[in-house]
Amino acid sequence: MGAIRGAICAENTVEDISAKSLQLVSEIISRNKIDKHRISAIFFSCTDDLNACYPAKSVREQLELGHVAFMCFAEMSLPASLKHCIRACVFVDGLNQEQCIHCYLGEASVLRTDLK
Repeated sequence: MGAIRGAICAENTVEDISAKSLQLVSEIISRNKIDKHRISAIFFSCTDDLNACYPAKSVREQLELGHVAFMCFAEMSLPASLKHCIRACVFVDGLNQEQCIHCYLGEASVLRTDLK
């Protein structure tokens, strides 16, 4: 099983959290050429300034991932950490970890400058 990580920043509105979560997971699926039926779970964490909605809701509905286990968590709050950040980890059956292409988009690209 492979675990593909990524992050994106959003404003604290239902619309933006939903849209950015969908953009992030869609990009992970696209870049890694994933068959949606091989996704077993998606975990999200959000910084404490994002609380308008769960990021999993729109992803589950829009990408028709009813078979996938979703979890949403609060990210640790550190003084110098990136604000307004949604992080995701997509677990894919049959994918080697070495094959994973991680996706840090927009402002969140500062979290993994080694991936550029």
